[in-house]
Amino acid sequence: MHSPMEQFEIKRLLAFHIGSLDASFTNSALWMMIAVALATVVFVFGMSRRAMVPGRLQSAAELGYEFIAGMVRDNVGNAGKKYFPFILTLFVFILFCNLLGLVPYAFTPTSHIIVTFAMAATVFVGVTIIGFAKHGLHFVSFFVPKGVPFVLLLLLVPIEIISYFVRPFSLSIRLFANMLAGHTMLKVFGGFVVMLGVYAGWAPLAFIVAFTGLELLIAFLQAYVFAILTCLYLNDAIHLSH
Repeated sequence: MHSPMEQFEIKRLLAFHIGSLDASFTNSALWMMIAVALATVVFVFGMSRRAMVPGRLQSAAELGYEFIAGMVRDNVGNAGKKYFPFILTLFVFILFCNLLGLVPYAFTPTSHIIVTFAMAATVFVGVTIIGFAKHGLHFVSFFVPKGVPFVLLLLLVPIEIISYFVRPFSLSIRLFANMLAGHTMLKVFGGFVVMLGVYAGWAPLAFIVAFTGLELLIAFLQAYVFAILTCLYLNDAIHLSH
């Protein structure tokens, strides 16, 4: 039986180097491009006709649009409208990457922390820049809780600073760990089905069917959690809410 970790191996499809930098086109890059292409099909072609009675693609596009628009409106307010395209893109990209990973012989880009950390770092740096651009040095007051005695500030301010800089790590590790653990379990129980045969392998097979449904839910939830935390971080930067 193949190792359950083999499915996460990065493979070079086209070797390419820029000096000492390895810029090869890998299976991870390929599946990220496929995720972008599928998302483009859903949103661009789905909304091309704009029928009064929407078809499946148009319904999916409208549902995704309204879902994220409502999330941004509820968590950031009117000031978050200008950031809606970024949050929608982030959510859809993560969702499609997660879902594609459930296709047999596919690859899950979000199962690699370098991918999830790149997105989390982009959110973290962007939110920090927005905070300083909007409030200037007053943004530093975000780390100082209001109505707290000075003595406690000596303890709370370092904790607030550390918790702020931990955000990209917690955001990336949460998504990466869920995708890695879920797909590993599917691979392990899939191997049990093959080893035990048709008659004895019905129990792990039933578990795989149920667990696949759970993984579909987790694929959506992890994209949702990433997007809503991005909204909350934006709200902190824009409104200095604590």
